[in-house]
Amino acid sequence: MHAYPVRSPEDPAAVARGKQTFGVSCGFCHGSDARGGETGPNLVRSQLVLDDQHGETIAPTIMNGRVDRGMPKFDFDMAQVADIAAFIHSLSSSTRGEAISPPVNIVVGDAKAGEAYFNGAGKCSSCHSATGDLAGIGSKHDPKTLQNLVLSGGGGRPSNLAGAPASHVPPTTVTVSFPGGQKYEGRLDHLDAFDVSLTSGDETYHSFAIHGAVPQVVVHNPLQQHLDMLPTIKDADIHNLTAYLVTLK
Repeated sequence: MHAYPVRSPEDPAAVARGKQTFGVSCGFCHGSDARGGETGPNLVRSQLVLDDQHGETIAPTIMNGRVDRGMPKFDFDMAQVADIAAFIHSLSSSTRGEAISPPVNIVVGDAKAGEAYFNGAGKCSSCHSATGDLAGIGSKHDPKTLQNLVLSGGGGRPSNLAGAPASHVPPTTVTVSFPGGQKYEGRLDHLDAFDVSLTSGDETYHSFAIHGAVPQVVVHNPLQQHLDMLPTIKDADIHNLTAYLVTLK
């Protein structure tokens, strides 16, 4: 494990600002103490952070996001990134594992704006209903979990956005079509550049070699809409949606 470098004391004002920004925008994945959360890794021991001085190495990740890992991009300027870096650097390795107290209140969004996004630009209502599958979700989960669910849809987690067990999230399916008209549909088991395999509704296993564009393979991911929104969803939208979901008691 890499040792945390010796640094000059961070500016207390920058640390305070960074703590607030981190707690609101980053803590729901990385934990309030930056040492890892439900989805995000430990940043205090991250080599990227260890190499950083004033936010210059972590800025590209924060500003561009890591969509492949479920991290959206954030509309921060370099001053805000520097404050976040100052906060993380201020966390002494001697206090590893101790949470920062008190936790920051992450419900800072506008619930009305969140409702408008839910029913409008976010297209959330095309799959979810505040009086149907999401009824009472604000009582089932704390705000941090709600933010996690907004971004991931619950894939690979104990519960999905509606609060059902992960096993209840519909599986990723695939349609395999051949030029002669044969078509196979079912649960996707494996897909790479050379082969695709699936299990059809009658539990029959099928495996096909892929040669260029034959067969045609179309994957249907039930959480695709959540993945598609990661490159475009704004930090404010995340907070507004969280504030709205909190009201659904």
